[in-house]
Amino acid sequence: MSAYVISEVEILDETQAQRYRELAQASIAAHGGRYLARGAVPVTLEGETPDNRRLVVVEFPDRATAERWYSSAEYAAALNIRATALRRRLLLVDGLG
Repeated sequence: MSAYVISEVEILDETQAQRYRELAQASIAAHGGRYLARGAVPVTLEGETPDNRRLVVVEFPDRATAERWYSSAEYAAALNIRATALRRRLLLVDGLG
């Protein structure tokens, strides 16, 4: 069953964020993930959405693969610059099987 990593992102430093995106994209591809939405500006239909937030949705073949990606050496390089590049909330959810 597919699993989805959903990220709500606020950019702190655009130059660092671009480097983060490059590293993250390569690591996601290396682990069989694919972007369903990237840098999308959400339209809030109900509730509150903080200003300047963007959404990223990545599909992985399953939860175990998504968890391996998050813990991988490839993604660790992106995580090393994440704190200066962006602030985010990151969620992992299973799809319907």
